[in-house]
Amino acid sequence: MASSLCHSLVPKIEVDKIFDVPDEYLAELLVFAKPVAKAIEKCFSCNRVNIVTVGLEVPHAHVHLIPTNSSRDMHFDNDKLKLSKEEFAKIQQQIIDAL
Repeated sequence: MASSLCHSLVPKIEVDKIFDVPDEYLAELLVFAKPVAKAIEKCFSCNRVNIVTVGLEVPHAHVHLIPTNSSRDMHFDNDKLKLSKEEFAKIQQQIIDAL
């Protein structure tokens, strides 16, 4: 897959590194990510949704939920999908509806 679609979940507290996030917030982040990942699986043709923390693109702890079919889909240097605001809104609504 040449293009990737990645969904990010960002905690409300401002912490640079994911493992500096207080335990209760980190636990809540993962619990929150679970149903979102399940909804993404319903919306995209993928074998699974993986979770990645990179933290280099912005100085704010967050996780990426990535629909994947192979390990190549996890490469952040893949071409990104170029979508319009309307296309993003449609995908967002599909995920919300699947929750």
